[in-house]
Amino acid sequence: MDWSVVVMGCLLVLGSLGSRWWERLLVSKGHSPNQGIRFFWAWLPLLVGLAMIGAKAPGLLHAPYLVVELADALDFALAITVLFFVLRLTRRYFRSRGTA
Repeated sequence: MDWSVVVMGCLLVLGSLGSRWWERLLVSKGHSPNQGIRFFWAWLPLLVGLAMIGAKAPGLLHAPYLVVELADALDFALAITVLFFVLRLTRRYFRSRGTA
């Protein structure tokens, strides 16, 4: 069960990189990118996937205690960053739906 979390994190990272590649392909063909939401859809899966990998992989690989603690500290920083992005996205969403 623990390895499934690492695999899901890898899939999120690969999906994020694939979506960035796909968007660059569309922009090179002449489509205009959606600057507002594009940033969040490119970075949120990448950061969440890295956090999932970092949370479980060191413990599953029997890394030393210091490495596990460093990974936990980085995961905490990633969680704060993702929370900031989500709050910013919801603020932008509700602002656009509000009355002028």
